[in-house]
Amino acid sequence: MVNAPQYSGRHYLHIFLMETTIIRKTLTLIPAGIVAVFGFAFLLFWLLERRRRHLAILSAACLLFTLGACSQILHLPPGVNANAVVSAVFYSGSVLLTAAALLYRYERPLPTVAYLSALGLIVLAIFCFSYVHSDLTVRIYIQNVSYGVIFTYAVWRLRHLARGRGVDRLLFWILLLLGLHFFPRTLLTLGLAAPRGLAAFVNSAFWQTLQLCLALFGTSLALAILAATAVDIIEELRHERDLDVLTGLLNRRGFENRFAGATAQSAPGALILLDIDRFKRINDTFGHSAGDAVLREVGKVLRQAARCSECLGRLGGEEFAIFLPDALLPDAHVRAEAFRLAISSHSFPLPDQEMSVTASFGIAERLPHEDYHGLYSRVDRLLYAAKAGGRNRTASNHEATGQTLG
Repeated sequence: MVNAPQYSGRHYLHIFLMETTIIRKTLTLIPAGIVAVFGFAFLLFWLLERRRRHLAILSAACLLFTLGACSQILHLPPGVNANAVVSAVFYSGSVLLTAAALLYRYERPLPTVAYLSALGLIVLAIFCFSYVHSDLTVRIYIQNVSYGVIFTYAVWRLRHLARGRGVDRLLFWILLLLGLHFFPRTLLTLGLAAPRGLAAFVNSAFWQTLQLCLALFGTSLALAILAATAVDIIEELRHERDLDVLTGLLNRRGFENRFAGATAQSAPGALILLDIDRFKRINDTFGHSAGDAVLREVGKVLRQAARCSECLGRLGGEEFAIFLPDALLPDAHVRAEAFRLAISSHSFPLPDQEMSVTASFGIAERLPHEDYHGLYSRVDRLLYAAKAGGRNRTASNHEATGQTLG
């Protein structure tokens, strides 16, 4: 009979400590794993939407953070000083890329040299307090204060988001809390001296709170960025749905939606309808490509002549519409004449340069509580009267007599 091996209490304690260490390392790798998953999500979104370069930058930031966490937790490279410098490079690069991605997304970018300079200063400081004068406490404060300053500065540059869309406001406040939390968290959990020894450091309030905050703020920020990206895509799809591809103006659906959104029940306003004169003759004489070119040019002329508050649309065929919020009939008539003269004086790309392109206009002021269809019907009758009265005219009264002013 073979006797079972006998193990001492010290042996069992050694096994228990090894298992405990493995479990602790696994748990501390969870935030890195979460960040890696979000990094993959950012990469996937970027592959589907290559125009959104900030997603690729965020994916790279997640990769660097994951590498930094693995380097620090798994002690790769093994030397304390080398590990401090290498992990600082990864962490600092991750923070800077995150800030760069958000600033790029909201069109507030900094020059590349600014990011490289910040990275160089942080790593140089970590190197000095690792090899020249080794001090763990100073290294911790350098990294945490630097990261807090970077995120807080990014928040300051993105302060306009506090008045933006709901998802942008949410991202702003998460980023603000992320940036500010570095200062009190480090001071309250670390104090003026870092724990001595690896075991004491891993079990310290600083390290445990750091892991919790990274998981909380990292997840919240990533979800907010993904939500903002989803909202961007939805808004772009809605915009493309409401856009006339040929002219770049709103199509009928988009114009009617914009009209509904721009008017309260009793708000004043005026609607202008215009129709290109003898457009069928242009198509019949020069072909539909020439007709399309004329439509594009009319859209261009209207955009150039329009004010910021005025809503432009192509309702179909050669018919266009302009809504003037808060405008009364006299002002609308002046604006219609400005559009009419802009079209009649424009040089259109037609084979026969002697053939002029003009348009007829109908205008009506919105009545209290009048919906779009009621207003459109009245203006359409005025437009018909302008064309029947000789074209290249503006009709703006209920008698629909029209007036030729040029």
